[in-house]
Order: sequence, then C-alpha cells, then structure tokens
Amino acid sequence: MKKTITLFAAACLTGFSAPVEAQRPATGNPVLPEFHADPEILHAEQTGKYYIYSTTDGTPGWGGYYFTVFSSDDLTDWRHEGIMLDLGTDQVRWADGNAWAPCIIERKIDGKYRYFFYFSGNTPASNRKAIGVATASHPCGPFTDLGRPLIDHLPKGQKGGQQIDVDVFQDPVSGKCYLYWGNGYMAGAELADSMTAIKPETETLMTPQGGTLQDYAYREAPYVFYRKGLYYFLWSVDDTGSPNYHVAYGTSRSPLGPIQVAESPVVLIQRPDQEIYGTAHNAVLQVPGKDEWYIVYHRINKNYLKHQPGVHREVCIDRMEFNADGTIKPVVPTHEGIKPLK
Repeated sequence: MKKTITLFAAACLTGFSAPVEAQRPATGNPVLPEFHADPEILHAEQTGKYYIYSTTDGTPGWGGYYFTVFSSDDLTDWRHEGIMLDLGTDQVRWADGNAWAPCIIERKIDGKYRYFFYFSGNTPASNRKAIGVATASHPCGPFTDLGRPLIDHLPKGQKGGQQIDVDVFQDPVSGKCYLYWGNGYMAGAELADSMTAIKPETETLMTPQGGTLQDYAYREAPYVFYRKGLYYFLWSVDDTGSPNYHVAYGTSRSPLGPIQVAESPVVLIQRPDQEIYGTAHNAVLQVPGKDEWYIVYHRINKNYLKHQPGVHREVCIDRMEFNADGTIKPVVPTHEGIKPLK
C-alpha cells in the first residue's frame, strides 16, 4: 500500500515551485521525503495539528539556506506546507545561509496565538554563526524576522564553540520560557517576556562534564522537557557524520541546571545490524493530555554512509518510554516507525 505526500513550496510564501508529488510507504521511517535533519516538532493548539521543522539537507558543507514545514494529523502522514523562512532573501537580512537546527514555541498572548521560531544562520559580516528569531500568527507563517541576531556571542567563561542548535522550552511549573543552545558547549537563559531577547543575568553555562564518545561526552543539540517533577536534558554525542552519533541525557530539578548525568545515559544509538546509523539530534513530543512520548530524530541515509554522510540525513520518529523510577528506557530505532495516532 502506498500513500501520497503533496509537496508544494508556495503554501506559506509566494514565488516558489509548483506542486509536485512524491510517494513513500504508508508507514515507516523516514517520515519525510528527501533529506532533512535536526528536526523540531510542535503540536499547535490553534490548529490541532503536528508540525515538523528541520534543516534542509543534501547540500555540501551544510549549505542549506531555507526552512520548510510539514504538517500531520497523526504523526505518520506528513504534508509539505512550503518554505516558511528563507535566509537567501531579504526575509532575513543579517544571515546569508547555514540555515540550521530550528525550534519553535506556541504562545497565546492577549488572546491571540503567536509562534516564535528560533534558528541558526551565518552572519557574513563576521563569518560566524548566530541565533535569530522570527515570529508569525500561524505555524506555517508567514514569518517575520527580528532583523538582527538574538544571540551572537559566547557565554562568559566559554572560549570556543558555535552559537547553533537552539531549543526553546516553557517551564510548566513557573510559566517562564527558556532558550538553550551551543555546539562545543551548552548554555541556557531565561527569555524576556517579548520572547525576542534573553535576560542576560540568567545566562548560564550548563555543559555536562566528562564522558566519552561512547557514552555522554557533550557535542551539541540540547533539548529540554519536563515530566513528573524532573527536567530532562538530552544532547548529541560525537560528530553528525559519524555512525556513532547518538543521544545522551541527564536530569535536574531546575530548568537551568545543574545537570546530573543519568547512570545509563545513552537514549538512542545506531543499529548497524539493521543498517541504521547516526541516530541523534532529536526533539521530543508528548501527546497532549497523555503520558505518551515520541522521539523525533535524524539518522544518516545508509546509501551515503561512506560519502558525505553528514549532509545526507533523514527524519524518523519512534516511541520513547520511561521506567517506573523516571529513567528513560533506551529507544530502539526502527525502520517500521510508529502507528498513526487516532
């Protein structure tokens, strides 16, 4: 049985290519056609749908310059909703490419839904990476960029690394929102009420210390969620082009740490026997109103394992479960993926 995904690049912005059709199996991983990486997932109250935002992959040197959005009612049937932010146009004046690793949050402000989309881009003036933010009133846009980077500096005490791989999190306990980021380090800060600036006095260097490339040595891609009194911090280990690229985690009693690395920290890792490699850079989804969780991640397309694996990645979804003590059960990455949500 086959299903059809309609790919149209003009849904949220005008001037892009006309609709085309692509087919893939009705169930299974990857869930998106073509090459995508660094996935972010959102359940929008406004529409009742799920959305995936990602790095557009397949370009040498991670040279993608725009972000697309896919929507779904059931987490398995994904519709391409178009290009929603383009760093190659005047839509984002401060960046000229390297559109990487986005995240998004839905807020209801004065009775109206607002969406804050955080992303990485290259600043040509300094030729270094920075984090920006764009806003919209619908998950597909159109989005309006802030006009300047939100974060373009290293945290105090950090001597190297890049300002990329951003995550946004709203603390259900306090209602406050936080931003996390960093390749080579992990930083976090509370967001201002505007959601377009951080509170400088809260900026915290949070990098988990220790570990090896076989377990939890921090590289990039922090992701934060809350469950039953604990703040969970997930991050990626090793290089994005390595088959060993994987996800580790720790927990805290505070949204800004300190982080206690789990005794068994590896959440998600390759399965060479199944030709599944480089499983990392994840987001996490809780089904609204349920203790039901999914991990959304990218893996290396097996056909490119020996040739530019770091830019030929594909997005997958698998179930994530917890032990009775709150520890995360190791996720088994699959080709089968998940069943459609009812």
